[in-house]
Amino acid sequence: MFRTFDAVLVVVMTAAATVTYTIKHKAENKLDEVRKIDAEIRLEEHTIDLLRADWALLTQPARLNRLVKTYEQDLQLVPTESTQLAQPVELPMRTAELPALEEEAEPGKDVAKAKGDAKGTDKMATGSVAR
Repeated sequence: MFRTFDAVLVVVMTAAATVTYTIKHKAENKLDEVRKIDAEIRLEEHTIDLLRADWALLTQPARLNRLVKTYEQDLQLVPTESTQLAQPVELPMRTAELPALEEEAEPGKDVAKAKGDAKGTDKMATGSVAR
């Protein structure tokens, strides 16, 4: 009896060791993935900082004024006049605010057939352009 019990304990210990090793291996793989993602995040943050510094350098007013003076003949830039700015009431209507188009029946056709109310026809007109 003692030998059977010892064999069962050895099998249980081996299974427990295998499960423990498997869990440890998966945890190490996940930790490697986290480290890779952290490195990518740091690289992206560094790139963003570099781009912000580059943007700040490129948009310095003194530099822009110097470029305007240098290329004044080619660009022919002038200040914006106040009459060039549009007021909100001068802008066209939004498409959602446009009035709906009313369909007109063509001469010689029945109004019910034109709207698709006749039996045997569907109400959806396909393959056509809105009138």
